[in-house]
Amino acid sequence: MKLYDMELSGNCYKIRLFCALLGLQYQSVAVDLTLGEHKQPAFLQLNPRGQVPVLDDGGTIVWDSLAILTYLARKYGNEPWLPLAAEPLARVMQWLALSENELLYGLARARAVQKFKRPWDLSQCQALGKQGLAVLERRLSGRQWLADDHPTLADIACYPYVALSSEGDIALDDYPHVCAWLSRIQALPGYIGMPGI
Repeated sequence: MKLYDMELSGNCYKIRLFCALLGLQYQSVAVDLTLGEHKQPAFLQLNPRGQVPVLDDGGTIVWDSLAILTYLARKYGNEPWLPLAAEPLARVMQWLALSENELLYGLARARAVQKFKRPWDLSQCQALGKQGLAVLERRLSGRQWLADDHPTLADIACYPYVALSSEGDIALDDYPHVCAWLSRIQALPGYIGMPGI
């Protein structure tokens, strides 16, 4: 198994973290975005969108972090990570949607402005990120995990950019339930971190 990866990418980290939690071994292939390696023809053959992460599992190519998480959960995980029944599956999907909206366009982009000098409006990204954090805070008040009574892909997908929010100048002081949830994820067997966390 190969993971086309960038160390500082939160989306790539989702895959590294989930692989660690599942005990999966893989070969990491670094992709240097600063050199434009993700836009070269060889990489575009793997992912026509020219983005990391990309997983090559014995010739099965999967791109996009949520698609890779889903693939890994179904192939190597057990049902609790990604339920089969309609209602718990829908609960997981709701939080995956938050990870790809308020958390991505808010927290992740605020971090990208500060850390990578990307051209987005920092205050707008921070405001959207705080909206997402408020939703998480309400959800985690009185419960341990986002979608069920155990960790699921919802928690893995939402975790990285929340944990990296300080790099976008967004403090978590007003979100004690979110902070406790971060600690619970960090206590999971097999947990690994990344720079900034």
